[in-house]
Amino acid sequence: MTNVAVFGAGGKMGVRCSLNLAKTSFNVSHVEVSEVGRARLKDAVGVDCVDADVAIKDADVVLLAVPDTAIGVVAKGIVDKLNPGTMVVILDAAAPFAGHLPEREDITYFVTHPCHPMIFHNEETEAARLDRFGGVAHPQGVVNALMQGPEEHYAVGDEIAKAIYAPVRTTYRVTVEQMAYLEPGLSETVCASLLVVMKQAMDEVVKTGVSEECAKDFLLGHMNILGAVIFGVQEGQFSDACNKAIEFGIPALMKDDWKSVFERDEIMESIKRIT
Repeated sequence: MTNVAVFGAGGKMGVRCSLNLAKTSFNVSHVEVSEVGRARLKDAVGVDCVDADVAIKDADVVLLAVPDTAIGVVAKGIVDKLNPGTMVVILDAAAPFAGHLPEREDITYFVTHPCHPMIFHNEETEAARLDRFGGVAHPQGVVNALMQGPEEHYAVGDEIAKAIYAPVRTTYRVTVEQMAYLEPGLSETVCASLLVVMKQAMDEVVKTGVSEECAKDFLLGHMNILGAVIFGVQEGQFSDACNKAIEFGIPALMKDDWKSVFERDEIMESIKRIT
């Protein structure tokens, strides 16, 4: 039986992970420093917390479900106490890529992050359709990176990832650096920013007198079909008018050098701002 110690077990992500781990055969210990978090965990999962030293004494895996800004501090506080061969699982690439994990050659660092449920899907149940974050009922993809440690530990980390993010559709193996290009680069710097711009654009249309309900219906509907065609989910061709609008719209909206956000130094600066 694999012993798993969850740090930050009473936080939002900690509770999500703990709920899913409770459905597995893993032997799980929970660590949470705040009384509010401990109460939240007890209410949601029905388990009590233990002291950190107790949790890591026999831990095969230590899962750090704590904020990016706390990863380095928490890791430094426990890394010297871990048994050789212990796997430390981090749920985001930011802190590892920024170099915030303490050096120790005889332990494993494994980084994993969910893709979240895709926009285009054919889920049959209402629970799956409403599970937009993932980890409840909608199968999602997961990206994994074995940052350091023996190759055979990848399978262990992959099993942990599939457990905490269940149900999982598939997992993808990447490097920590590649994961940083996915997030914050692709998902936050680009996708989240452009989605905010689209919401702001909708608000501008509403100012002309179009109702918000109408503008939202129109925008989200077009996002659906345009996105399906652009990403190859559905065959289709845009009208000449649409292609012309794209041709002139991109340079009007985007700087010529916008792809510089994917330069390694820019990715690192973005990560430094959040860690």
